[in-house]
Amino acid sequence: MATTEKKTEKERSVEERLKALFQYQTLLSEIDRIKTLRGELPHEVKDLEDEIVRFQTRIQNLKEEIAELKAFVNQKNGEIADRKVKIQKYDEQISNVRNNREYAFLEKEKEFESLEIELAEKNIRDAGLKQEQKKADIAAAKEELADNEHILEDKRRELEEIVSETRQEEENIREQAKALEPLIDSYTLAAFKRIRKNAHNGLGIVTVQRGACGGCFNRIPPQRRLEIKMHKKIIVCEYCGRIMIDGLLAGVEQPEEENAKPAKTTRTRRTVKKTAEEA
Repeated sequence: MATTEKKTEKERSVEERLKALFQYQTLLSEIDRIKTLRGELPHEVKDLEDEIVRFQTRIQNLKEEIAELKAFVNQKNGEIADRKVKIQKYDEQISNVRNNREYAFLEKEKEFESLEIELAEKNIRDAGLKQEQKKADIAAAKEELADNEHILEDKRRELEEIVSETRQEEENIREQAKALEPLIDSYTLAAFKRIRKNAHNGLGIVTVQRGACGGCFNRIPPQRRLEIKMHKKIIVCEYCGRIMIDGLLAGVEQPEEENAKPAKTTRTRRTVKKTAEEA
């Protein structure tokens, strides 16, 4: 092992790099399994956090809108006060008019100011109703916010329990995977990571299973299978793009001669038994 680690990328054989890459994939798959145990909790926590921010922003916006409505009401009350002063002045002027023309003019001005007061009072009433509605919206948003904060707290606690149980195991596996990276040439490692990222099951390297790619299960031509068994170069599946490795090299299959031994032994025992019975 130490001798292998000292080799440069060019000195390492394709066989060594493939074996290291398959071990690397096995460790990463184990990390994926650990992440699967956490399920959708991380996504649920993130969604709840985003939802809480949304409610907080909505509440803040509603408060600002209420403040604007209050300022609007104060402005209208000021306008009403000013117009009442004007009406009072017009009343004083009417008592001193000298002709009907001045009287009609002042009456029209009074009427105009009165209509403006009525419009301002209507605006104030509408603003008051809007404020009440927005206060109700704030109360509803606060209730939703409290519910989401409570759910988020439970989800975070549940996630933390799962993470704490698997954190050390995951860290150990990551360290093992990191130690394997120098045993793989940088080009192959970069290609593997790219393939793995795009693969739905996270497999960047797969074994040949019954003459087919272990990733997409498409048949591999005999000549291609022979090249894979020779371990002379990195070969990828022409359909899914995954790197392929012989099952024997990956350590997931046993040599054919080893598989044949039990069957040969069984036939020998049957033959001996049959001979004994005939005797």
